[in-house]
Amino acid sequence: MNRSRILLASSLMLLCGSAAAASPYPVVDKVAANLVTKYQTSTCAQLAAERANPPTGAKEAMTQRAGDMLQQNAGIRAAFVSQVAGPIVDKMIVCGFVP
Repeated sequence: MNRSRILLASSLMLLCGSAAAASPYPVVDKVAANLVTKYQTSTCAQLAAERANPPTGAKEAMTQRAGDMLQQNAGIRAAFVSQVAGPIVDKMIVCGFVP
C-alpha cells in the first residue's frame, strides 16, 4: 500500500505542471518520465524511507485525487502504467521490495 501511495503522490504533484507533446496524455507522459527518473536515480535507502513515511495532509489528498483519476480513466491509467511499470518494478526487485 505504501508503494502505491508514493507512486500516486509523486504522480499528482507532477500533474500540476504542464507538458506539450504529441501524446494524447502529455501530462501523464511528463509525470511518468519524472517518476521513472526518480526511481532510477534514488537509492534503495531513499525509496525505503519514503515507503516508511507515507504522505500526510495536502500530499495525502493529492495522492487520493491521483488515485481517483487513474481509477476512473482507463486510457490515462494504461498510458501511465505502460511507461512506469518496467523501470519501477525493476528497481523494486533490485532493492528487495519485491521477492
